[in-house]
Amino acid sequence: MSETCQIVCGHCGRTNRLPPGRAPDGARCGSCHQQMFTGHPIEVDEEGFARQLANSDVPLLVDVWAPWCGPCRAMAPMFERAAQQLEPRVRPLKLNSDRAAATSSRLNITGIPTLLLMRRGREIARHSGVMDARSIVAWTEAGLTHS
Repeated sequence: MSETCQIVCGHCGRTNRLPPGRAPDGARCGSCHQQMFTGHPIEVDEEGFARQLANSDVPLLVDVWAPWCGPCRAMAPMFERAAQQLEPRVRPLKLNSDRAAATSSRLNITGIPTLLLMRRGREIARHSGVMDARSIVAWTEAGLTHS
């Protein structure tokens, strides 16, 4: 990274600035001192999603799901495995569409599970339906390459 990069902590929600040339792999939050990237998706509510979207320079991979959705539950371990491969290049988030109904509506979510790839506040790719971990990684990398 050649310039300062902003990363939102998944634990406390504070925005951190990563100095130029510093790899994000081992970065810790300046406020709560937790590891910034853990290889696991971050569960966000509407406020947390808005904070990540507005303040993160790292692309976001958002899994919009619901606890009652069988396909969503089936894809959850696949998303977890994909997160391990994609971090720290991408910040994986899980957004519960039932608890974040207003955000889901604003994002025009019509079916779940839906994956959104977002960069600097805008959507760059979308996929509805179940995918395995390898497909999630390939789809994400393709979306980043083409944006």
